Amino acid sequence: MKKLLILAVIVLFGTISLFAQGDLNEQQKVFFRNEKSLAFLLNSDGIGFSYREAKRIDYRNKNLIEIDAGNLRLVKEYKQSAQQLQGGSYIFGKLNSTFFLRAGLGHQHEIFKKADLGGIAIRYFYSAGPVMAIYKPIYYKVAHLISQTEYEIKEEKFDYSIASSQDIYAKAPFTKGLDETKVMPGLYGKGGFNFEYSKEDKIIHAIEFGAQINAFPKKIPIMAGPENKALFFSLFVSYRFGIILDPLDPESNKLSNIFKRKKAN
Repeated sequence: MKKLLILAVIVLFGTISLFAQGDLNEQQKVFFRNEKSLAFLLNSDGIGFSYREAKRIDYRNKNLIEIDAGNLRLVKEYKQSAQQLQGGSYIFGKLNSTFFLRAGLGHQHEIFKKADLGGIAIRYFYSAGPVMAIYKPIYYKVAHLISQTEYEIKEEKFDYSIASSQDIYAKAPFTKGLDETKVMPGLYGKGGFNFEYSKEDKIIHAIEFGAQINAFPKKIPIMAGPENKALFFSLFVSYRFGIILDPLDPESNKLSNIFKRKKAN
């Protein structure tokens, strides 16, 4: 996962110089305008999605409201296939499927403004707030030998009595164990850089990368081993898509008109 993130950053910098330059009519731009956007997150410890609202406070600065959701995993999680009965894949020793939901406030500052449509605007941003870890137990389909030729399949949680991965047939359905879901509150912080490259004045296309941390009061039991942790530090890269909200033209902010907007002359 980390190699993939590094590759994505290299591709980002390699493509910045390739964007075409166009004319930007400054008179058509609205000074005080807000943003709404969605992003797909690729983290070194999982994947996720993000919703963000940005409210402009002056020429280069915006206040942010964010809601993020995704999964949390450990580096030492290796998927393998069942070695008997043609079963499915699973992660041996995993106790819980773990997800995060977080909401925070932040700030964004524009370092370099976009001089032309198709150029690059560079900003840095940061946010922080509460995070909630949501984790549910994983059930395995364990094959129990009842005779020399017959097996009985039982859905069980992983425990140390399962001495070998050869005892596991597959992972049980995700819905198994939902009633045993637990929640652990914590805090998060995130910071990074935003490269906005849209060729349209009111549409947002951006690549972001940076670092983040999810902190909890105690270790989250993801695996049956000592590798569990309470602090999840990770790198991330994301693609962000959104719209500019024009306070002088409320009609253009309707969802039905988002993709009808024309490029600025």
